[in-house]
Amino acid sequence: MRLPFGLIPLPVLILSALPLAGPALADQEAFRVDGLGRGESLSIREEPDAGAAVIGEIPVGRRVLGFGCTNDTPSRTTWCRVKFGRALGWARRRYLAPE
Repeated sequence: MRLPFGLIPLPVLILSALPLAGPALADQEAFRVDGLGRGESLSIREEPDAGAAVIGEIPVGRRVLGFGCTNDTPSRTTWCRVKFGRALGWARRRYLAPE
């Protein structure tokens, strides 16, 4: 079926309006969890806030991908958007050493 010039099928319009899934590869930065005691883990939280729900844990020494950091938070502490395994959330920058 041919569509009149200028008409785009609705599914194409809907899909084109959605943001791309996940951060761009160019924005990735590798970190290693550091600065915690042996056997401890760094919490991944839903929001960049120490009171936010924990959605994952990163053991000390493990590599994690970061997708940008911010200190635009009520506590003024710096948090980074991270992915470890299936968890995508926020972790304190203080415990992330650049690789």
